[in-house]
Amino acid sequence: MKKEDFLVLLNRYLSGDTNLEENNKLLNFYESFQTNEDWNDALGSKEEMEHKMRTRLQSAIQSEEKEVIRLKPFYATNRFKLIAMAASLLLLISISLIINKTNPLKIETPQVAHKEILIGSDKATLTLEDGSVIALEKGKSYTKGNASSNGEKLVYNSKGGTVTIANNLLTIPRGGQFFVQLADSTKVWLNSDSQLKYPVAFVDGETRQVELVYGEAYFEVSPSTKHKGSRFKVKTENQNVEVIGTQFNIKAYRDESTIYTTLVEGVVAVSNASKRKTLVPNEQSRISEYNGNITVSEVDVYNEISWRKGLFVFKGMPLKEIARVLSRWYDVDIVFADPALGNVKFNGVLNKNQKLEDILTTIKNINFINAYEKKDDKIIIK
Repeated sequence: MKKEDFLVLLNRYLSGDTNLEENNKLLNFYESFQTNEDWNDALGSKEEMEHKMRTRLQSAIQSEEKEVIRLKPFYATNRFKLIAMAASLLLLISISLIINKTNPLKIETPQVAHKEILIGSDKATLTLEDGSVIALEKGKSYTKGNASSNGEKLVYNSKGGTVTIANNLLTIPRGGQFFVQLADSTKVWLNSDSQLKYPVAFVDGETRQVELVYGEAYFEVSPSTKHKGSRFKVKTENQNVEVIGTQFNIKAYRDESTIYTTLVEGVVAVSNASKRKTLVPNEQSRISEYNGNITVSEVDVYNEISWRKGLFVFKGMPLKEIARVLSRWYDVDIVFADPALGNVKFNGVLNKNQKLEDILTTIKNINFINAYEKKDDKIIIK
């Protein structure tokens, strides 16, 4: 393949306009020339390639804030070699069909499920102080007191008369996600299978406290300077997080034995019954329910909060943990025919707006799993 033909085909791939055979040609080209120094600039400048990858990935997802996704560079040296193409081919989920040159692709047609597995969507149930339950979902509007919803988000207004202080409970089911803006203008994004308890109004000067009963939530806290110095606290079953004004993520699922708190901006203090740690940006604390120890380490924040941008980013994650994440989003149980298979580690970026079958087919076609079978509400990985 000539260099000019290769660049034309690469541009078509980045535009999403290539088929299986053409994708395979790109891979074979890389394998043939990966050690050829004459081709170390074949992809153009690293800035141009990053821009192309960002553009394609951004067009594939819907970001509420419509921000440009910042991709981690795929290059490891100043010389942008063809290995960048291999990384993008393997990492981006848009390459759903890659042929292994020693094992020809064999497409298996999954069994037809009795129940369609749907992609997750914006939905939640709101439980009021009096026990009333309201379904929040697209196409349904709701207004009561200082709260209003268009079915895709829930907003509490802090203005306009006296509001009786009461607690509401927002529950996100498996297969759902939701956004709520609290009465102090704090913004909270809730992931699948999560529940948040909070007051419908706050008193300036007094501590603003909410409870992440379980699940995962991303907080963008309204600064204490706007509320007469009142601090903001998030309580979980085995942890308290105190902030002044910041952005952070808490993951405290019922089926996981560790609570993860990741700081994006500002400063937070993480504590439990016996210990206390302070986090700075790009740090994550982990509290184990077994011994109560708090450990702190640096993390890639982008990977930890990618779910809010419509992506799953898995970096060296065992398939059994990936299965747990996918189960929550697609509301389906995923099991392994051979438990040892769950320990296989996978790297990749997956689009939350893809069908589960497409994601599983991608993982299968790059030889991480052999096959999968759909049986009613269960996926069996083989």
